[in-house]
Parts: sequence; structure tokens; C-alpha cells
Amino acid sequence: MKENFPRGKTAIVGSATFGCGAAPGYSAMELAHQASVLALQAAGLKPSDVDGLFTVIMDDALSGLTLAETLGIHPRFLDNNRTGGSSFQVHAMIAALALDAGLCDVALIAYGSNQRSNTGKLMQSSRPSPWEGPYKPMRPISSYALAAARHMHQYGTTREQLGAVAIAARQWAQLNPEAFVRDPLTLEDYLGARMVADPFNVRDCCLVTDGAAAVVMTRADRARDLGVRPVYLLGGAQGTTHREMSCMPDLTVTALAEAGRRAYAQAGVTAGEIDVVELYDAFTINPILFLEDLGFCAKGEGGAFVEGGRIAPGGQLAVNTNGGGLSCVHPGMYGLFTIVEAARQLAGQAGERQVADARLAIAQGNGGELSHEALLILGTEETL
Repeated sequence: MKENFPRGKTAIVGSATFGCGAAPGYSAMELAHQASVLALQAAGLKPSDVDGLFTVIMDDALSGLTLAETLGIHPRFLDNNRTGGSSFQVHAMIAALALDAGLCDVALIAYGSNQRSNTGKLMQSSRPSPWEGPYKPMRPISSYALAAARHMHQYGTTREQLGAVAIAARQWAQLNPEAFVRDPLTLEDYLGARMVADPFNVRDCCLVTDGAAAVVMTRADRARDLGVRPVYLLGGAQGTTHREMSCMPDLTVTALAEAGRRAYAQAGVTAGEIDVVELYDAFTINPILFLEDLGFCAKGEGGAFVEGGRIAPGGQLAVNTNGGGLSCVHPGMYGLFTIVEAARQLAGQAGERQVADARLAIAQGNGGELSHEALLILGTEETL
């Protein structure tokens, strides 16, 4: 069945981050509130303009209601969907449909977390697995380590190639004043880092930070009247393969393989036309798997693809230009930050890390343990 996605009919008109790194003294909701106000200011709007609200905050099951109250608004469309780190890509897809249908006029997508200040460690699954629990896995790390080990066994992927992902992320972070970790990282540093879950060491694992992000969307006709440079939503798709890692059909293939094809078809573009790729790099194996599944290289060739600085500044493909979850920010869920960075790149607002002539970008989210994958394809006005 042909999908009738409203290509180019909605746009991101404002985006912001707040408290990236360490923000002691703020609750998760307060962080989300601050990012929301900044994103609205960037769009030339105010909270009272928002009539569509999309959020999920980990410590508040009714976070949509709470954020609406915090902002002092009474939205006519509210979504609190929760798929993990991919929730925000799903929010953007639903917002596009709601805006196109006239169910709301201004949509705000927001997230905040004080994970570093509050717990200081990676969150564990809130629901113990009856199959995996008896083995006492160190979730989520051990689940991703399992996928990495399988990829290495099946395709010959090496630790040095995993290290290339971490090093590229750090090089991008060094161009980003918001990035939490900006110290140089060499291959020697990477290989000598403390092991956590074979084959992962600490440099294979995302940061644990505080932080918040928000984006504002509206219909394309209104976007052009706001005096900003709109970033248009050209396509969006999602897919689910499992809940428990032990039930993943193939540890080397994610739902992006199928969802990516649908998103490309909606947008009318191919992988070869994408200028900027913002991926959910909770662990170094993620970009390798996702680049394969999105068609930037063949399955099994992701390790070789990331070698030699190919995804670092000045490389063949700009990947995770803010430094990603590995070096910039990772406050529990990272998916909204990929949307913010993609929007900044296409709006020409990325400063020293700006990718020249960027016209098309992917912003991808990952939920669960490679369980749910979602992506947006964003474009400038020239791509409409």
C-alpha cells in the first residue's frame, strides 16, 4: 500500500537545547520547560500559541499533562507516546499528520532529563525479562554488546572499527561548544579504556548527562510567515522487531532496514542524496548497524565504512555532527537531540561544525534495545 505522508506540508521552525551535560538543581520537567520556551522564542512564538503538545519524560507517566500545566497552556491535541529514545521521531510524524489535518496549528515536542544529577548511571529496564533476567544482564549495555559481538563474528568487524565511531564523534564534539566531553580521543586511548561488557569498553558507551531539547512545528504556509528558515519534514517511518533482545530476529539487522525504505519513498530521495546523518549512537555498534540498514553501505560493510575518518569532520559523510550520544549529550533518551541537530544543520545554524550546502538530513531514533527504530527525512526549501 502506498503511504500518503504529507511530504513538505509541515516544517520545524524553532529548536533548542538546555542544560546539556550537568544541570544540578533542575528537575526533568523544569529542563523540558526551559528548552520549550527557548525553542518557541527561536520561532518567534510564545507558549500560548501551542495547541499541540508532544512529550515523554521518564519519571512522569503523565508528563504531557504536567508540561501543559507547567507552560500554562490548554492544548487541543496531546500525545504522550513512549517507545524509548525513538519516541520523538514518532511524535514528529504524528504532529505532521495532526497539523496537516488541522487538528492543531503549532506543535511543540519536548523532552528533559536530569539523569546525571539524579542517578548518575545508565537506566536499567523497568520491566525484568523472564527469559534474560536469570542471567543478570547489565542492561542495556550487555544487549548492545551482544549485537556487536555477533556483527564481529559474522562480518569480521574489529574493535578498531568500533573505535573509529567513538573517535569521529569526539572530533565532531570538539567543534561543538555544547558538547559535554571535548577532550581529544586517540585510537590508543580508545583501545586502552576500561572494559565494561565484552567487546565494549567505556568509550563504546554513551554519556550519562542531564539535558533537554525541544522543537516547534507548524504548517508550511505559516512557517514561511514567521521570519525563520523552515526545515521541512519530507518523510518519516518507524518499525518494531522485538522487545527483548533474546527475541530479536537477527542481531545484525534492525527495523531501519524496512523503515528506511519507506521514508526514502515518501521523501522521494535516496541514501546517496543525504548530506547529514544524525544517528542514535547509544553504543558504537549502533551507527555501524544503522548506516548499513539505511543503505549507505552493504550489510556487513559498516565497520569498513566508518574507518579512515569517513564519518568524521571533513570525511565522506557527516554523521552525528554535534558529537552524538557518545560525546555530546545523552540524558536517558537521545532521539530529540538528533532532530535538533539535523534542523540546525539545514537551517545553517551549526557554527564551526556546519556542513556546507546541507540540504537533506536524516534524524533517527532508537527505542528499547534495538527494538524500535524511527527516522525523519528533513529538507530545506530547495528540496520541496
